[in-house]
Amino acid sequence: MGLFVFGILLLVIGYLTYGRFLERLLGPDDRDTPALAKADGVDYVILPQWKNMLIQLLNIAGIGPVIGVILGIKFGEIVFVILPIGNVIGGAVHDFCSGMMSLRNGGANLPSLISKMLGNVTGRIFSWFMVILLLLVVAVFINIPAQLLSSNVQQIVTGAAAQPEAGAFLRWCAEQNFFWVFAILIFGYYVLATLFPVDKIIGRVYPIFGAVLLISTLILGGVLLWQAWRDPQLLVETGAFREGMFRQPVIPMLFVTIACGILSGFHATQSPIVARTMRSERQARSTFYGMMIVEGIIGMIWAAGGMAIYNLYPQYMQLAPALVLEHLTKYFLGSWIGGFTVMGVVVLAVTSGDTALRSLRLSLAEMLHCDQVRISRRLLITLPLVAVVALLLWWSNQNARTFNYLWNYFAWGNQVLAVFTLLAAAVWMKEQRLSPLPALLPGAFICFVVLTYILWVSPPAGPLGLGLPLKYAYLYAGAFTLALTMMALIRREQNK
Repeated sequence: MGLFVFGILLLVIGYLTYGRFLERLLGPDDRDTPALAKADGVDYVILPQWKNMLIQLLNIAGIGPVIGVILGIKFGEIVFVILPIGNVIGGAVHDFCSGMMSLRNGGANLPSLISKMLGNVTGRIFSWFMVILLLLVVAVFINIPAQLLSSNVQQIVTGAAAQPEAGAFLRWCAEQNFFWVFAILIFGYYVLATLFPVDKIIGRVYPIFGAVLLISTLILGGVLLWQAWRDPQLLVETGAFREGMFRQPVIPMLFVTIACGILSGFHATQSPIVARTMRSERQARSTFYGMMIVEGIIGMIWAAGGMAIYNLYPQYMQLAPALVLEHLTKYFLGSWIGGFTVMGVVVLAVTSGDTALRSLRLSLAEMLHCDQVRISRRLLITLPLVAVVALLLWWSNQNARTFNYLWNYFAWGNQVLAVFTLLAAAVWMKEQRLSPLPALLPGAFICFVVLTYILWVSPPAGPLGLGLPLKYAYLYAGAFTLALTMMALIRREQNK
């Protein structure tokens, strides 16, 4: 329990100290924001600060701070230390810098920022890589909430159908799979949220979604603290827990597994959405840096929940994280409140999937120089994306292996985005005559992590990898990281 509380305090202190340091370094001021300078009533619309903060939190959180940490806590108590430190000096810096770069460049999306800072060739390659990744994100964030909703409804219907008075229709329903019903409903919402102006759907429903998320997480956190106070063994590595722990190297596997709580490149694709709805740059620290800290707290609570349920039932360490989530919420919160908490997890996925599709539309429109004021232009970009996502969704549900492939590519691709974003931020900071180190150091580190992962991992651990011995993977990854970092900075100097 001590490390868990220590980690929460690290996050809070990090926001108050390192976040303030970075704010002074980047210098948000009173210049016109893109929402004021480029107002169009669709994507450039001023929203209240509290809404922007909720939108940013829900955009970036996804399912990583829940599903990822339930899996990642099997690395042990070290997660309670690495997650907050990585969040404060890596993830929150990444989000703050990407948000400020977009604010200072007219609300530009990530591909435009990468092209401007790292060169047009790099920008074009990165742009299509990002498009592919966002397609994977949308497919994943339809699949998992649809699975969770289908599973919960199936349990309710099955229980009702088992009653003596149950009719034939209810018994028929108990035999059905509701996955595709929920998948179609969620996907339909994504399309509407992508097409409509940001203040018409996202700006209105996110406060409700945010309330569900925050209330459910706080309830779980309070219950876990109370239970751990009564039984401190819940939040430590017991003998039974150690037997089921991961034996994989922390670098790179831990950082890939719980990327969304530590550092996630996907967040940089979402920051421009909010950069286009902010009234003042002075809101940037609380909106970008602060909401990543809140995501870290959410991740810490769910990691604690995972450790607690694994200590109580070590056999659950062999289950898929989504099943552990169901057992965890029902054990600590009961069926009704547990169901409400599962809805909070569904909210996390849905509110990242909808803005991932919106970000995909905006980025493609920027790349193709297609204005998005008229709905016909928005449909022109969105409809082909709908077809591709539908195919990915169908493919990912063929069997468990295909979904694991989808998740694996999303996981390491997410970190590749973070590498390019932080390198671009370092170049941007250097151009402003600021120290690039706050962005350069975490960028170099996560570059080393993702290169090590690709060089070391091999089938069946993952569908991609060279399978090198770990010591050689570390050596080559270190050399490549140094070369890529120097090339990025030198190339920019030559392009001036």
